[in-house]
Amino acid sequence: MKKYASLLSVFVLLLVLAAGYFLQMPQTIEYEEQNLANFSTKRAFKMVEKMTKEPHYVGSANHEVVAQMLVQELKTMGIATQVQEGYTMSDWGNLVQSKNIIGRIKGTNSKKALLLLSHYDSAPHSFSHGASDDASGVATIIEGVRAFLQSKKQHKNDIIIVFSDAEELGLNGAALFVTQHPWAKEVGLALNFEARGSSGPSYMLMETNKGNAGLVNEFSKAGVTYPVSNSLMYSIYKMLPNDTDLTVFREKGNIQGLNFAFIDDHYNYHTQQDDAQHLAKNTLAHQGRYLMPLLTYFSNANLDAVKATEDEVYFTIPFTFISYPFSWVLPMTIIAGVFFVFFLFIGKAKRIFTFRELFKGLIPLLGALGIAGGLTYFGWKGLLWAYPQYNDLLNGFTYNGHDYIAAFVLLSLSICFLMYHWFSAKKVTMNHYVMVLLVWMVINGFIANSLTGAGFLIIPVYFGLIAFGAFVLTQRSNWVLNLICGIPAVLLLAPFIQMFPVGLGLKILFGSAILTVLTFGLLLPVFGAFNRKGSWALGLFVLSLLFFAKGHYNSGYEAGEAKSNSLVYLYNADTNQAFWVTYDVNLDDWTKTYLGANPKSARPLNDMPLFSKYNSGFTYAETTDVVGVKKPLVVFTKDSLVGNLRHIQIKIIPNRKVNRYDIFANEAMTFYDFRANGARNLGDTSSTLERKGKKIVSYYVVNNAPLVLDFSINASAVIDMELLESSFDLLQNPLFNIKPRDNWMMPTPFVLNDAVVIRKKIRKGQQIIPKELVVPVTDSLTVAKDSLKTKLR
Repeated sequence: MKKYASLLSVFVLLLVLAAGYFLQMPQTIEYEEQNLANFSTKRAFKMVEKMTKEPHYVGSANHEVVAQMLVQELKTMGIATQVQEGYTMSDWGNLVQSKNIIGRIKGTNSKKALLLLSHYDSAPHSFSHGASDDASGVATIIEGVRAFLQSKKQHKNDIIIVFSDAEELGLNGAALFVTQHPWAKEVGLALNFEARGSSGPSYMLMETNKGNAGLVNEFSKAGVTYPVSNSLMYSIYKMLPNDTDLTVFREKGNIQGLNFAFIDDHYNYHTQQDDAQHLAKNTLAHQGRYLMPLLTYFSNANLDAVKATEDEVYFTIPFTFISYPFSWVLPMTIIAGVFFVFFLFIGKAKRIFTFRELFKGLIPLLGALGIAGGLTYFGWKGLLWAYPQYNDLLNGFTYNGHDYIAAFVLLSLSICFLMYHWFSAKKVTMNHYVMVLLVWMVINGFIANSLTGAGFLIIPVYFGLIAFGAFVLTQRSNWVLNLICGIPAVLLLAPFIQMFPVGLGLKILFGSAILTVLTFGLLLPVFGAFNRKGSWALGLFVLSLLFFAKGHYNSGYEAGEAKSNSLVYLYNADTNQAFWVTYDVNLDDWTKTYLGANPKSARPLNDMPLFSKYNSGFTYAETTDVVGVKKPLVVFTKDSLVGNLRHIQIKIIPNRKVNRYDIFANEAMTFYDFRANGARNLGDTSSTLERKGKKIVSYYVVNNAPLVLDFSINASAVIDMELLESSFDLLQNPLFNIKPRDNWMMPTPFVLNDAVVIRKKIRKGQQIIPKELVVPVTDSLTVAKDSLKTKLR
């Protein structure tokens, strides 16, 4: 058997790798249909299809259709249901009238309530149907609650269901519930179901203001079958430009909770391709596998037990959730260091090691790290140059992204084998393993000091020390023991190799390459014993080339894997000029129809930058004819001077069907007691409006309701304000004859797109103000009054 040790080792490691991946989530959904008390993925998927026939962003006609559908679904299950409406202005300065759908199931002896949370609005601008984000979450809750009620299980705690609105605009619906609904004070724990892709395992992410120990321990007791999480994930999550509704609950209501979100096929996120067809059913099943045991457990648990001041490290392997206190991390690292030094001392005393060979172990390790990391970093940049279309997808993950992950990981492994073939030999493997362990000890020393959530990464080092110690004490290398001791490295480290570029974009591929080399290092007792490392290097290199070739073959666009593009008609009402503008770097035939083959730079039109998740600005512009788009009416309904302050009220009234107003002001202007439709920015802690740059508010319009701004400025200040009025109807507007996109194209997400935009200065005119437009000081707007109280019906 020893003759075939290398082949058997590779087979076992590949088997472990495959099992670790496929056992993260359910691979079948058929058995869920056995009885009505079970969660049915099929029924949940039908609900997704029902909700996502059309886009249902805030302000769209179908948004109200979906809202009424959800009210009816809850009532059909016999759940007491209500609708909460009101204005909120998020920390991002986004204003909207949200409409939350709320239900409550009474418990037998409730002290704190369990909240089930998901948002029902879809992303605007990009014709997204919102199947994954977040009809999947709504359907999971509806089907889970249906099955729970059908089981007739007794439960102590009340269960509150919130289908929040306007999450995509700034978490406004969640803010409305947390700040204005009386039930928010009764919530002891929130479970939020989300998505940032359309497939893959659902990851559990904790939201807590203090320690996580209570949440960790209670989650462990719930007995989730397919947990996928670790305490490093939340740190990664906080680095992303993403928040969820649960973030508002934590920040504004001090309510802890658990997020459940899937992120693979990230390229579908917020796009026209976020439809039921692209949602993976086993991913939806995974969401249900979280909800059902957690609903059963937390509906009866003491929800005060989730509160804690201490933190715990936690991680998962298939079917298992493991945790221990943060306080263990430093001692575990020190103990590992003591064992490392002890074995090194014994080995030196036995003359197993020489300092010359120990330090020579740095050559293949550092060489592999530098070459693999460098080739991957510059290799990806080279691919972006060779395939400029990859820049079209703003989220940074291409349709063939998994091909490139495989290609660069295989290339990194090839480099590892080649470096150890050149600079190491079988007889000195354990000498060179010393430097690998030393590097990992340094990494874990940093973790213990600065990133304690990653403290579980010391565990594969312990298994490496076992293999190392066994060699030192017996002076023999046992390939079976080495293989067994390498399995924890595969289970704990390999998932991150894929997760990093999937979650953070392919720009982080070099991080996967570095982690691949470090993982190979921990497996050196296995791989170092291979007789033909040069042959393995060549074989892996050939496999890498095959995946690069596959990536090239899949580098184009087609229906279902579409090219994103953008087009906006921008009219400056002050200069009477009109432009076609785009955010695209690479123009296609569709955009060239309006911008021409050689458009001008749009830089001068970016002086009032619109918010974009990826800080995108207009790239190209071309002048065009002015068409008869009706301009908004801007009226100063109040302007008075009291002491050193000038009190102003401005009402902006649309004269066409509009979806959004963006208001900008000179950065020299200071605004006091700023309110928009009666709502104040949730992030303001003083009377002064806090803002970054020129933007002061983005208002997403519902039912063409006007925008009323109330504020004070210094008496000596000059009013220097502008507005952008946008409608999302460019392709349907009869004033424009825009041809439909080809089926391999889709609207660019994350930016204002397919819009008719009017730019206009906000000036005080000499016109006579109609009486019906004058708004009393004590009642700035009837609709604004509704924002100051919760409207329940």
